[in-house]
Amino acid sequence: MEIVKPTTSTYMLVILLSIYHEEKERIKNTKDVRIYSRKKVRIIPHNQLPNMSAKWLLFLRSFLLAILMHLAAFSTPIHKAPALNGTNVDRLALLAIKSMIKGDPQGLLTSWNHSSTDFCQWQGVTCSPRHQRVTHLNLLHGGLIGTLSPSIGNLSFIRVIRLFNNSFSSQIPPEIGRLFRLRQLRLRNNSFTGNIPATIMNCSNLQVLNLGNNNLVGKIPDWIGSFSMLSFLALNDNILHGGIPLEIGRLFRLQELYLYNNSFTGNIPATIKNCSNLQVLSLGNNNLVGKIPDGIGSLSMLTLLSLHDNILQGGIPPEIWRLFRLQTLDLYKNSFTGNLLSIHPTLHTLDLSFNNFGGKLPSLTNGSALKILDLSDNYFVGSLHNLVCSNGVNTTELVDLGYNQLSGVIPECWEKWSSLKVLYLDSNNLSGEIPRTLGSVPLLQLLAMSGNMISGSLPSSLMNLSYLKILELEKNNLAGIIPPWIGMKLTMLKILNLRFNNFYGNTPNQLCYLSHVQMLDLSHNNLSGNIPRCFNNFSVISGKETNLEVQFSFSFGKATFTVYELLVMKGREGTYASFLGLVTLLDLSSNNFSGQIPSELTALHKLKSLNLSRNQLTGQIPNKIGDMKSLESFDLSVNYLSGELPMSLSGLNFLSSFNVSYNNLTGRVPTGTQIQSFNESSFIGNKLCGAPLTNDCVHVHKPDTTSDQKEDGGSHKVDWVLIISIALGFIIGFWGIVVSLMLNRSWRITYFRLLRKLIKV
Repeated sequence: MEIVKPTTSTYMLVILLSIYHEEKERIKNTKDVRIYSRKKVRIIPHNQLPNMSAKWLLFLRSFLLAILMHLAAFSTPIHKAPALNGTNVDRLALLAIKSMIKGDPQGLLTSWNHSSTDFCQWQGVTCSPRHQRVTHLNLLHGGLIGTLSPSIGNLSFIRVIRLFNNSFSSQIPPEIGRLFRLRQLRLRNNSFTGNIPATIMNCSNLQVLNLGNNNLVGKIPDWIGSFSMLSFLALNDNILHGGIPLEIGRLFRLQELYLYNNSFTGNIPATIKNCSNLQVLSLGNNNLVGKIPDGIGSLSMLTLLSLHDNILQGGIPPEIWRLFRLQTLDLYKNSFTGNLLSIHPTLHTLDLSFNNFGGKLPSLTNGSALKILDLSDNYFVGSLHNLVCSNGVNTTELVDLGYNQLSGVIPECWEKWSSLKVLYLDSNNLSGEIPRTLGSVPLLQLLAMSGNMISGSLPSSLMNLSYLKILELEKNNLAGIIPPWIGMKLTMLKILNLRFNNFYGNTPNQLCYLSHVQMLDLSHNNLSGNIPRCFNNFSVISGKETNLEVQFSFSFGKATFTVYELLVMKGREGTYASFLGLVTLLDLSSNNFSGQIPSELTALHKLKSLNLSRNQLTGQIPNKIGDMKSLESFDLSVNYLSGELPMSLSGLNFLSSFNVSYNNLTGRVPTGTQIQSFNESSFIGNKLCGAPLTNDCVHVHKPDTTSDQKEDGGSHKVDWVLIISIALGFIIGFWGIVVSLMLNRSWRITYFRLLRKLIKV
């Protein structure tokens, strides 16, 4: 059926005709008009108005005539267009979303195609059973690459959008603001840029807004407080700045707030106390200043309070200790002060490290639920007894008291710490011997007591720590021999650090049983004898075992503790944490080792740092030293090594630190891409020559007797022809001149005059 569809011009014509007739009637019935201006009132008589409106009516009549001509020329019958129903709109919107996705490594969108009309069966799409409209879009963990199409705003029935853990880039489309039914918008862990779209404020039914782990910029908009239904807000790990708006306090239903890892400034808003349902408040790693706001105690539902890495100061408000649901208090790396008397009974994690807390250590209450206690890098003083010997058996798994001013003897109360896995007591003023009862902590995996004044020998009870992975006892006054049971019983060790102590005697061959070891540091002791030849049994360093950990870390529920280590690498002491697991090190320097360098060491193909300096080693450097392709730091200085530098050294392409100074080495420095880049001081104190040294190697020609014999048939006859020629030349030249001077007087006078002039000169 054909119908004539009214055009816009038709409607305009009807409207203009109506205006034309109304204008004529108005002029007919018009009275005097008062026109108000800024300075005075002007009265225009009604008999002057027709003259002013006549031109307008004339124009209107001409315009109507033009419209009628347009309709006559262009109004034609058309077919009625079929209307798009809701399901077609959703299908086209989904296809538009797919069209802007350029990478789909897991094939999530394989089922999304034009030939398939039942889009409700497409992967990641959920429809309402009644209307067959899209209600959920779940494309998470897919690694999708592209931009998010504005057509997502056409999915008018959608309630949940979950696109996290992908690689969407560009801006969040403002068309999302048309989705008034939207309840959850989860876009975390992508690469979205730009500001938070202002149109999102139209999604007034939002309950979850998660935009964390993106590249969003700008500020948190004030309209954030208009989301009266919001229970979850995450904007963490972006590039947001400015202050946290006061309007946050209007989110009465808010339960979890994550704003960490941004650049927020200013104070924590006092209005946060109005969020009475708040369970998680995470504001760490920003630039917040001031104090913890008063009224924080009104957040009676709070289970986690994380304010780490800010510039906050002052004490911990006493009301925090009355939050009896609080499980995690993380104030790491601020400027908080004050003393601690006892620890909250419901806390699972307490991290007050890198602050200015002082006084004596707190005691643990009976039945404490504490799993993680980190009070390191503060100013705590006094004995460990108050904390370690608290009543009752506790369930603590990590204790870090390092870098304080604790003193006294380490108490013998460790049998109560049966759940302990990590113990840091380093860099204090602790004295006495290592307690025997530490051997009663069966799950211990890390024991660090470096930088104290601990003396005595290693107690045999430590051999019970069969799960121990890291043993750090450096910079103490420990003495005695290195016990063989370390290698026989502590077979899980990855790091053994005994440097700067007073250990003496031979290094036991049993250390070779530490097949998992990655760092062995015995430097700065009084060890003697030969270097064990069995160090090639270290399966990780030799490359036989490939399970290197990028980080040394320990997990405690949702918390992860990353190990940091103070190491000497490339001649410098530094702290290694993030990539500690990739470091492989063997340091035997500053001892009294003698004999030759074992050739078996060259089998340690994954070793990155080898330091044998300041010993009494003799003999030559192993020829196959170049097989240690991973070496970055190599130090053999201050020994009695002799011979030439092996040519294979030129194959060590990763060397960034090299030192063979003060030995008895001779010959030319091998040429290579790395060796010539080192300073002359790396070679001083030897008889070496060639670049990079300033003394060039003198080329001494050694006649090849074999070739000479071949050339002259093996004889050694004198070349008489050469001798006679030289003699005749001398006789003829000499007597030719003398005889001429004797026979010719004029030549003789000229000769002596010339000679006299030369003498005067």
